[in-house]
Amino acid sequence: MNAPRNTQYRHLEVHKIAGSLGAEVHGVDLSRDVSDQALAELRAALLDNLVIAIRDQNMTPAQQLAFARRWGEIHLHPFMEGMADYPEILAIIKRPTDKKNFGGSWHTDQMFSPCPAMGTMLYAKEVPSAGGDTLFTNQYLAYDSLSDAMKTIARQLRTVCVGDNFKSANGLSRKDRYSGQMSEMKVKDPGNVQTTSVHPLVRTHPETGRRLIYIGGHVQHFDGMTDEESQPLIDFFMRQSIRPEHTCRVRWQTGTLTFWDNRCTQHFAVNDYPAETRIMHRITVCGDQPF
Repeated sequence: MNAPRNTQYRHLEVHKIAGSLGAEVHGVDLSRDVSDQALAELRAALLDNLVIAIRDQNMTPAQQLAFARRWGEIHLHPFMEGMADYPEILAIIKRPTDKKNFGGSWHTDQMFSPCPAMGTMLYAKEVPSAGGDTLFTNQYLAYDSLSDAMKTIARQLRTVCVGDNFKSANGLSRKDRYSGQMSEMKVKDPGNVQTTSVHPLVRTHPETGRRLIYIGGHVQHFDGMTDEESQPLIDFFMRQSIRPEHTCRVRWQTGTLTFWDNRCTQHFAVNDYPAETRIMHRITVCGDQPF
């Protein structure tokens, strides 16, 4: 049985993926100049569902970039090399010989930046015959389902987020971790770009006004606390975030562009296709300072 269509949209067809978050969108051609009315409905669908999978697209890199720019300035990844002709686009490629995949842990993009990405657009160029899905989780629900006492505690905490030398990787750099495991993902020196930032654990979404738990794999410890003091609380809030009832799963098809609100979600790229290739084109849109 097909998911019910949301009838508030006039230019799009929007069908929910799960009760917690996520929707499939049909009825728009992103290779063309999207009308202001359709763009407004796409923004509404994103704010309502947090993750939208726009199916059946056929886009060049230039067309994907033009669509992304309708949402804001493009956020360049400080550690990863973009495409030669389109440095704003990160080609995420996993070959059958690669052991590691890109994004294979729960996280929210660019959390280590002072102004993390507002959203991420991932466009499927080649997908495995099965597997390679992406999991998403609703960070509003992670906050809403806390007790009042824990909400009060959470609102007092600030996270220290880093872009490299993760504690979970025993202090190894991205270059060391990726070398020999991801053949086509090229690491660069971030130069003087700030890649360690402090953010509130409880963030207020700038468009919806709702509170949420803002946490992910870039969090190293809480500001003013030791690692030993921080880790049990980090573990608790991560478990709270990824409870099954807070999640959805996007199954990729070639030509799907999935756009997620980076401010109120985490995601996890599943590495379950060892003998096949997966090629995606990623663009991140600039965001604002969490508050």
